[in-house]
Amino acid sequence: MDFLLAVVAGAILIVPLLLVAIAVRLTSAGPALYWSDRVGRHNRIFKMPKFRSMRIGTPAVATHLLTNPDACLTPIGSFLRRSSLDELPQLWSILVGDMSFVGPRPALFNQDDLIALRTEQGVHELLPGLTGWAQINGRDELPIPEKVKLDAEYLVRRSLHFDLWIIWLTFVKVLRRDGVSH
Repeated sequence: MDFLLAVVAGAILIVPLLLVAIAVRLTSAGPALYWSDRVGRHNRIFKMPKFRSMRIGTPAVATHLLTNPDACLTPIGSFLRRSSLDELPQLWSILVGDMSFVGPRPALFNQDDLIALRTEQGVHELLPGLTGWAQINGRDELPIPEKVKLDAEYLVRRSLHFDLWIIWLTFVKVLRRDGVSH
């Protein structure tokens, strides 16, 4: 189902994807896409694409760990993040089977505390998602233990109905720009 939905979404979004890619290239030096090392199912590292919202040379750490995240943003980086347009290339990760539409958001390769807690709770058994239960219940604002608690709750409650509910709530949150700190 993820594959089919990703193909349909990609076909519908091809023009916006191209326009965002062109806008990224025109407003900052470097490629349109940033390939981030992320932790997937069974703690396997995979490359996840995002539209580049940060300047070339920004350290590969969680945004909240940067001294001055705003100084690292490209001219359109803040807009891309607030609108979640930077996430659209992750349709590729869904197509190749590294991600699902719904699941815990993939950790950065160096978020050892998050990875360890997720492994302890069995969450590492899930494919990471474009959106997830923790994502719609706080997004950037959640402390790691709370995020893992919500990821573990998703592990227990997951179902087609729950996934559809999470996808609906994601659209609502994105439109309201809830929980976006940068």
